[in-house]
Amino acid sequence: MASCPICGRPNVDKVFQLFDDRFGFAGRFWLMHCHDCDHQFLDGAHFSDAEIRSLYSDYYPRRNMGPEDYRPHEERSGFGAWFDGAKASAFRWVAPHVRVLDIGCGFGEALGYHANRGCEVWGVEADESIRRIAELHGFKVRVGVFDPEDFPPDHFDVVTMDQVIEHMRDPATTLAGIRTVLKPGGVAILSTPNAGGWGARLFGRRWINWHAPYHLHFFSRRSMGIAAEQAGLQSRPLGTITQSEWLNYQWIHLATRPGPQQASPFWSGTGEYTPSERIALKAASLLHRSRINHLATRAFDAIGAGDSQLFELRKA
Repeated sequence: MASCPICGRPNVDKVFQLFDDRFGFAGRFWLMHCHDCDHQFLDGAHFSDAEIRSLYSDYYPRRNMGPEDYRPHEERSGFGAWFDGAKASAFRWVAPHVRVLDIGCGFGEALGYHANRGCEVWGVEADESIRRIAELHGFKVRVGVFDPEDFPPDHFDVVTMDQVIEHMRDPATTLAGIRTVLKPGGVAILSTPNAGGWGARLFGRRWINWHAPYHLHFFSRRSMGIAAEQAGLQSRPLGTITQSEWLNYQWIHLATRPGPQQASPFWSGTGEYTPSERIALKAASLLHRSRINHLATRAFDAIGAGDSQLFELRKA
C-alpha cells in the first residue's frame, strides 16, 4: 500500500478507480485517501517528462487551436464578476506592474492579461501548443515541466498556478522550486480543485475534477499547509470560489461521459453528439441561463464547500 506523498504516513486507503473520461487515455488508476492529512492522490500514474509532454500535447484539445483562437483574459469587476465566480482564477489576484511567472500557462490567456496590465510576464507550459502563441506575442515561455534552474533566484513578485498544482508529480518539490524563484516577501497564488467540497460528494467518481490521470493530487487545507511548510512557505487559505460555468460543465459531463479509452465529444471538442446528448446539452444551456448554477456555486462557496479552492503561499 502506498504511503501519503505529502505527510508520508501509511494511513492510506483506496477510494475507487478512475479512468480518463475526457480524452480517452488508456488505463485505470486508484484514487487514494490519507486519513492523517486528508490528502487524496492517484496511485499508478507515474509518467516521465516525455510522457507528460505527450499526455498534454497529444490528448489535450489545444493541439487543434491556432493563433486566431487566442483571446487574452479581460478585466472583470462588480456584481457580474462576483456572480460568475470570476475570482476563482489565480491570475485575478495578481496586482498590475509586477513580475509574474505563470506555471502551467495553457494557451497563454493569462499572460496576455498580465501584459496588458503592465506586468513583466513569464510562463511554463508542458503543452507544445504554447510555442505558437509565445512566438507571436513575444512571451517568455519555457516549454516542458517547471524547473527552477531555468529562472534566476529571488526573481518574481508573484508565481501563479491556476488549476495546476494538482497536475504535479511531486508537489512539495515544485513548491520548493517556487520558493527559490520568488523574491523575499513574494507570493504564490494557487487555485486547485476541492475534493472535500459538495461536488465530489454528490457526483462521486463522475465528478469532473477527478480528471484522471492528469490530476494527480487533491489537497485539503491541512495537506496544502504541510506541503507549503516543507517547501519553506507560509500557507494561507483564501477560501473556495467556483466559477458558475464549472457546474454547467458538470451537467454536460454527466450526459456525455464516455467509457474507458473513448474521448468525450464535449471535452475533446469533436461535437459528435448523439440525439439524446444534444437534448441534454440544450437542457444544460437553459439551466445555466436560468442562473441556478450561479446561485448554487455562490451558496456552496459561502460555506467553504465549493469545487475550487485558493491558497496564498508566501516567502518570508
